[in-house]
Amino acid sequence: MARTTSLGQTRIGLVQFPGSNCDADCVDAIKRLFAIDVQLVWHEATELPSLDGLILPGGFSYGDYLRGGALASCSRIMPAIKTFAAKGGPIIGICNGFQVLTESHLLPGILMKNAHQKFICEQVHLKVAAGHSGYHQRLEGQLYKVPIAHGEGRFYVSEPELARLQDKGQILFQYASTQGEVSSETNPNGAVANIAGIVSENGRILGMMPHPERATDPLLGSNDGKRILEAFLATVL
Repeated sequence: MARTTSLGQTRIGLVQFPGSNCDADCVDAIKRLFAIDVQLVWHEATELPSLDGLILPGGFSYGDYLRGGALASCSRIMPAIKTFAAKGGPIIGICNGFQVLTESHLLPGILMKNAHQKFICEQVHLKVAAGHSGYHQRLEGQLYKVPIAHGEGRFYVSEPELARLQDKGQILFQYASTQGEVSSETNPNGAVANIAGIVSENGRILGMMPHPERATDPLLGSNDGKRILEAFLATVL
């Protein structure tokens, strides 16, 4: 299914950092599901090509030295990414990409080591929180089964910052049970308020710890990630 924008056929870019390891998964999912060829951008570039949307993939950028995403937030490509974001360019940051977004202050909060200090790799269920962004409107009313794989996924903000996220409807995903109940029992990493993903104030930037690109075929255990990627692509049209 080809999609067109003001630039012609949809142009999606993906930034590769040393240690990115989910880039191929994202490229495959976007190509296979939506017939869009993703343009790869190396971290040492200083400019982005003409793009409709941008992906920051999962992995261990720069080996996760200091903190996940910390060194990537200082890479040569980041000023161009910030300019793209300032102009309203849609960005999705997945797992390590979410960490990069918080470390570069494109999204609030930080991602800390999991509460039990262990790496997690399992399926989780995501509930859509209250909000008015395009993501909320397109994804509300359904639970999403998506895998997580991280050692530093515990989202944290202070109580006043959490209240602001709630008031502005920036919380998108919360870890939940199969019945959609949000509780400490369904929180895999100790994230404040069970937060698994948030959006920017303008709703154009999404950061999430779960991997939608790994849930795009029933053979992978779930096809729910397709809906999330569709919601991302809808922001570029």
